[in-house]
Amino acid sequence: MAGTVDEFGRRLREEKERLSKALEQMRASAPPIGEAKEGSPYGKKEEGATEAFELEKRLALEKRLMALLSEVDHALDKLAKGTYGKCDVCGQPVETARLEVLPQATLCLGCKAKQERIAKGKPSPR
Repeated sequence: MAGTVDEFGRRLREEKERLSKALEQMRASAPPIGEAKEGSPYGKKEEGATEAFELEKRLALEKRLMALLSEVDHALDKLAKGTYGKCDVCGQPVETARLEVLPQATLCLGCKAKQERIAKGKPSPR
């Protein structure tokens, strides 16, 4: 394996730290919900719409960061249990090239492709 389990573990721990810091910074820099700002020259409706849009954008990004953090935590848990590098669905090894690009990957390429086809509502190829 080009990347060792120790190397993947190090990368996962670094990614967890990076994601945790990004999430913490996002939450710390977010203005409190409903905080009054200086008046908008366009009126309350436009100001409210802009604030709602910014809140939705921030919440979507926060949700994505939390999902990525959960994926990394799952991979670290597998590392601790000695199952890192094995597909969660079929138990076959996850391709090394895939792990080198995405150390938190827990599905082999075949199972990931099948998962994406199902998510898109497409039937499996025969």
